[in-house]
Amino acid sequence: MPEILFYHLERRTLEDVLPSLLEKTRARGWTASIRFASAERMEVIDSHLWTFSDKSFLAHGTSADGHSARQPIFLTTEEDNPNDADVLFLVDGSVVDKWDDEALKKLKRIVFLFNGSEEGALHNARSAWKCAQENGYEVTYWKESAGGRWEEQS
Repeated sequence: MPEILFYHLERRTLEDVLPSLLEKTRARGWTASIRFASAERMEVIDSHLWTFSDKSFLAHGTSADGHSARQPIFLTTEEDNPNDADVLFLVDGSVVDKWDDEALKKLKRIVFLFNGSEEGALHNARSAWKCAQENGYEVTYWKESAGGRWEEQS
């Protein structure tokens, strides 16, 4: 079963944090799928991942780009996993509907990124935490320190 990491965004935005997490994922040789709650938000992040840095490149695509199975990072609003991702990123309010799904259990990691200043996002994260634990998943909670480093909280 995958480990589940909750990243509580307080100081930086998803646009600030996601590229570095994706770079670390790819450095491990893992593929990723990023699930969004809305197509509009997915398009914003799709554009951002092409331009976030002059020094880095994150190859990625969506179903509109074709060749979904060959994408090292796949952006979607669906529950599918066409690139056979090792890591599932859940962002902007996307959630897991079926914690007992066998496809979910094949992942190496599930990463929830949620905005700590949005009450709805906090509620969704708490609910996901509870559901994950009830279904036997190992969960960890990460919060940004004042210095900008991620620290595991107990």
